[in-house]
Amino acid sequence: MLETVIVVLHLLGAIGIVALVLLQQGKGADAGASFGSGASATVFGSQGSSTFLSKFTGILAAAFFITSLGLAYFAKEKAHALTQVGLPAPAVLEVQQKPAVEDVPVLEEQTPASDASDVPEAPGQ
Repeated sequence: MLETVIVVLHLLGAIGIVALVLLQQGKGADAGASFGSGASATVFGSQGSSTFLSKFTGILAAAFFITSLGLAYFAKEKAHALTQVGLPAPAVLEVQQKPAVEDVPVLEEQTPASDASDVPEAPGQ
């Protein structure tokens, strides 16, 4: 049950990180403000969206890292439990050797079932 919760949180964190990274402006985006797009950053206050979105991205990245460690722990525990059960080792299949060329029977030449005289002529000849 706990593993399922961690997997769900891990997936939501991954989707959230991707969305937040795509929402953020690059460092060179401030050059566009001189061409008339300077009002787009006023939604998040006078400081712009960089501090809010970057802090929230950092929080989601830390949560993603913690859930990754949790999933690694669960995977280790499952692997350890499987080794403790005492399952038999997988059976090794014996490899059969291919027969040597001398062992392969040689087929005798067969004559064709029909002669070329049995083939009908093309119309118009």
